[in-house]
Amino acid sequence: MRAEARFPWKILVGVLVIATGLELVLPGRAARSETCTLPPHHTGMIFPVARVDPEWVCLLQSIIDNYTTVTTVGPVRAALSESMYHYLLDHPPVTTLLIDRLELGLYKSEERGPDRFWGSDGEGTQGIVQLVYRDRTSRLYYLEGSHNSRLLPDVTGKAVVLLRMNPVNEANGAEAMDSTVVSYTKLDNRVLSGLVSLLRPLIGGVVTGKFRKGAETVNRLGLVMRQHPERILFKVMDPPALSDRDVEFLKQSLGGADDFSRTGRLNGSTP
Repeated sequence: MRAEARFPWKILVGVLVIATGLELVLPGRAARSETCTLPPHHTGMIFPVARVDPEWVCLLQSIIDNYTTVTTVGPVRAALSESMYHYLLDHPPVTTLLIDRLELGLYKSEERGPDRFWGSDGEGTQGIVQLVYRDRTSRLYYLEGSHNSRLLPDVTGKAVVLLRMNPVNEANGAEAMDSTVVSYTKLDNRVLSGLVSLLRPLIGGVVTGKFRKGAETVNRLGLVMRQHPERILFKVMDPPALSDRDVEFLKQSLGGADDFSRTGRLNGSTP
């Protein structure tokens, strides 16, 4: 599946799903969107699709109306505060760098323009993800990517990914985030698309599995941040260093930035 950066993400992360240096071309002109509409209801959730840039509407509709497979994952929980979750979700290179340095996964990500990222999960899926819309509780992405495995060699396609987030408090009072992902995937290969009835369970399983694995990885990252914040900051300072903006955000969010700068420890923690 030709999907772009997987958020996250892999969330994202989902997310993260992914393409190699493809140049995204904005769909048609804004006037064209007058004949196109996006459905607001997706698996029982309502998304603010009326706020999507009109230039994207027709392209997104063509995928949603003619999808090869649609999958829903969640809600899944990430052991992260709302502010940290949003920051990592919207800065995939920071997320994947931390995941790599903590040896939690093989994800890679690079910024390729405003709200546009290339990413790879290290397991045959790579692509470009473009953030189309965001607010406090929702994200909408357009992805182009490829997937290569023994079962599905050289599969390319496009996807529309809708993400719904909800801050929660766990039983111990810790902040966390619950997320649900809805993904519409459309294969490029017409022959494969013609075999949709046979391929749907296989492709759906691959997409679902990758989103779940990405979410689990983000949760593991959140647990390390919660239990060993000083370890995160030590990893952040390893060369090549993150940007000053990213380092400052992580210091402030993890607590004890001034104390860490002086002693290398957070809030009097022991080495």
